[in-house]
Amino acid sequence: MGNQENFEPQGQEGLHRYQESGQPHQEWPDAWLQGQDGQGKKKSGFGKGAAVGSLVTLLVVTAVLGGLWLGAKAGRAQRSTQAEQEENTKDAVSRSDVEKKVGEIAGLIDQYYYDDIDEKALVEGMYTGMVEGLGDPYSAYYTAEDYKSLTESTSGVYYGIGAVLTQNINTKVVTILHVYPGTPAEEAGVKDGDMIVKVGEIDGDSMELSELVTHIKGEEGTTVHLELLREGEENHVELDVVRRQIEVPTVQHQMLEGNVGFVQVSEFSESTPEQFEAAIKELQGQGMASVIVDLRDNPGGVLQSVCKMLDLFLPEGVLVYTEDKYGNRTDFKSDKTHMEIPMAVLINGNSASASEIFAGAIKDYKYGTLVGTTSFGKGIVQTIVPMDDGSAVKVTMAKYFTPNGNYIHDVGISPDIELEYEYQGEEGEEYNPLHDNQVLKALEALK
Repeated sequence: MGNQENFEPQGQEGLHRYQESGQPHQEWPDAWLQGQDGQGKKKSGFGKGAAVGSLVTLLVVTAVLGGLWLGAKAGRAQRSTQAEQEENTKDAVSRSDVEKKVGEIAGLIDQYYYDDIDEKALVEGMYTGMVEGLGDPYSAYYTAEDYKSLTESTSGVYYGIGAVLTQNINTKVVTILHVYPGTPAEEAGVKDGDMIVKVGEIDGDSMELSELVTHIKGEEGTTVHLELLREGEENHVELDVVRRQIEVPTVQHQMLEGNVGFVQVSEFSESTPEQFEAAIKELQGQGMASVIVDLRDNPGGVLQSVCKMLDLFLPEGVLVYTEDKYGNRTDFKSDKTHMEIPMAVLINGNSASASEIFAGAIKDYKYGTLVGTTSFGKGIVQTIVPMDDGSAVKVTMAKYFTPNGNYIHDVGISPDIELEYEYQGEEGEEYNPLHDNQVLKALEALK
């Protein structure tokens, strides 16, 4: 699995980015599928509620030179075990009785099904069911059309409506988590918290989010009809939204009292490190003496991105490492060059994957103080394997660990200062960080 490129399926509407390589691609799974509610936190205009959580990494399997016989023997044994497991799985699905039953079911459908049969959909459904048989909500089969939608852009620029979506993994209900200001969604009247009933004639809960967004996106200037369920409205809200080019910022910053820089990171995209570093430099130019990094409701992104950002602050060492079921470990490290500045990091139950990598490394190195509530707890890695026909399979393939070896899956990262969110400003006012009790607690900790 050498020379791999980044894969980053984002839960953000229209923001599915991928770099083509023809190799399997490793991914940190989709926290947004959990449909977390963000604790009801008042959003800033920036929109900390990005609902993604896929974090991608570059896993390079290296060979240790030296010719140790035991190492070579262990490697052969491992490859043998892997090959045996692959053969066992192949045998399970290619047995004659399985093939016979598939044929019998196809015959029954041909004989009894009342309507025309879409043979392609039937076969694709069979592939989908095979992966779903794993019982892992983060493994999935992508049709060629679905996979193409994941590969269409690497720039963070797309043609859509400018909204962040989240999907409940159990009910498949899709909710508008955040509408970016100045976008077609905002102009048409779409609001945070709206639930998608229909996209055109398609039921909002009838498919995976990655597929639904392909129907929300489209050519610039075309229109998508949304039917929405809105709290407080007796009838469904129906809106026509004109698609156009959307460029999504992932970092916003400002200076707070006491020369404390406040940097909000909504996701870890390919462009986030550049935006983050620019924000830090601008705040330094204004005399920043300490910094608050806000990762609340940040569901993740690209591993390389979060590692680049951590490398600005942390000394030489491991930032995060992965282990697969064969015991292979891959370390991701920082170099010696780093800045030293007092830091507080805000997290909550929707801070997932890449956010937890950031928070976990800061905590393990004792670089800064974590404030808020326990993070989401996403500690598994997935790989995307493209197929010859343009389809792809995503399968969970490894665990990841913080620098001190903590496995945080289904556990999360506990803050140093536990504090439930409470917005202390006037109802309806624009978000003000100085009315945010967790920000105020971070300011107190930095003093």
